[in-house]
Amino acid sequence: MQKKRPVNIGLLGIGTIGSGVAKNLIAKSKTLARQAGSPLALKIVAEKDVSKHGMPGLGKSLFTDDYREVVYNSDVDIVIELIGGEYPAVNYIKEALTNGKHVVTANKEVMAKHGTELLSIAQEHHAGLRFEASVGGGIPLIAPFQRDLVANDIQAIYAILNGTTNYILTRMSHDNLDFNVALKQAQKLGYAEANPANDIGGLDAAYKLAILTSLGFDMDVNFKEVFYEGISRLEPRDFRYASEFGYAIKLLAVAKRSGNLVEARVHPVLIPAESLLAKVDGVYNAIYVTGDLVGNVLFYGQGAGPAATSSAVIADIINIAQNINTRRDNAPRFIPEKTSGIKPMADIQTRYYFRMDILDQVGVLAQISAAMGNQAISISSVIQKESDPSHKTAEIVIMTHPAQGSAVQKAIKVINKLAVVKRISNFIRVEAI
Repeated sequence: MQKKRPVNIGLLGIGTIGSGVAKNLIAKSKTLARQAGSPLALKIVAEKDVSKHGMPGLGKSLFTDDYREVVYNSDVDIVIELIGGEYPAVNYIKEALTNGKHVVTANKEVMAKHGTELLSIAQEHHAGLRFEASVGGGIPLIAPFQRDLVANDIQAIYAILNGTTNYILTRMSHDNLDFNVALKQAQKLGYAEANPANDIGGLDAAYKLAILTSLGFDMDVNFKEVFYEGISRLEPRDFRYASEFGYAIKLLAVAKRSGNLVEARVHPVLIPAESLLAKVDGVYNAIYVTGDLVGNVLFYGQGAGPAATSSAVIADIINIAQNINTRRDNAPRFIPEKTSGIKPMADIQTRYYFRMDILDQVGVLAQISAAMGNQAISISSVIQKESDPSHKTAEIVIMTHPAQGSAVQKAIKVINKLAVVKRISNFIRVEAI
C-alpha cells in the first residue's frame, strides 16, 4: 500500500492554547496519524513574539513572525488560528479560506460576529472551517449541533458557558464570599484573567451563545442583538435568600423560541435548586438542550483550559485530515439562512426577584405595590429580611409573577424616586427550567 503524504499544518499563534496543540501534535503523533489516516506534520508556526521562537520541542527553523508565510504557504493544508481577538484574526481566516486552505479556529469572538460570512467563504472556495473549540472548550457541542441534532426543531438552550463566573458564583454561594474576594481567589488559582472584564461582564458567554443560537435555530445572528449582563451586582445575601425560595443563582445563557422570534440573552438568573444546571459548580460548563424529537439533552464538562481546548482543536484537525485522505469535500454543509430574529429584552416576560432597602414604616409596601401594579406587575410574595431600628430601615425581598421587561424597567424608575425607598439593591430574573 502506498504511504500517504503528511497533512501539513500551519499554526497562527503559540500562546497557552497554541503551545498545547503543538505539543500534543508531536507527543501523540503516532496515535493521531492512525486516526487521521496519514501523519499530521506541524510545518510552520507564525508568532509575532520572537521570544517564543524555538520553544522546547519546537526548533527555531519552524517559526516565522509573518502570518503570510503560513496563509500563503503552498505546502500548508490546514491553518490553525489561535491568536484570539477579532482583528487581525478574522482577516487572516478570510485570506486562508480564500486561498483554499482549511481552517481550524477556537476564536469565539470571530465566529460570533463573522461566522456566517466565513462559512460562506469556506463553501465558495471548497475549504473546511471547523470551530469546535470556540464554545465549551473540550465539550463536544458544535459537531452535535451540525450533525446529530439537525433533525430536531430546537426549542430551547440553557447553558452555563463560562467557567470563571461559575467558579465565582459557586464560592459566593457555598462559602458566603463577597464578589471581589471570590474573584481574587479565582485569579489566584488561574481560573480568572488579570483583566476578567469579558468573563464577569457576560461578554464571553454572549459570544458563545451567539454561535449556539445560530446553529440551533438556523439563524444568521446579529451579535449586537444578544443581550448580556454580568455578575458584579450579586451579593452573598442574594444566594441565601434565593436558597430560601428554593433557587440557585447562575450566570445563564438562554436561547429559546418565543413565537416567531428567538430569545438570546445572558444574565444572572434564579433557577430551581433541584434542576440539573443548578448543580453545576466550579469551573464546569453545562449546556441543556431541548429538541422536539430528542427531548432533553445535557452536555457537561470542563469548558476551558489548554488541555480541553487542545482536544477540540485536534479533533477538528483530524476530521479535516480524514476528509482530505478520503477525498471528501471539507466545505461547510451548514450555513444559517434566516435573518436574525432576536426578541428585544423589553418584550421578554420572566418572573423577577427584587431586593430593596426601604423605610420601616406603614404604607411603604402599598406605594411599591402601586408602582408595580400600574405597570401590570403582579407581586407573588414579600418577605422582610432584616431591619435597622437605629436608622428605621428594613430590607425586603419581593418575588413577582411573570412581567414584561419594559414594564419592569418603568416600575424601577418610579420606585427609585419614592421617598420611602432607600435603594433597589438588586433585581434578578427568574427562569423556570
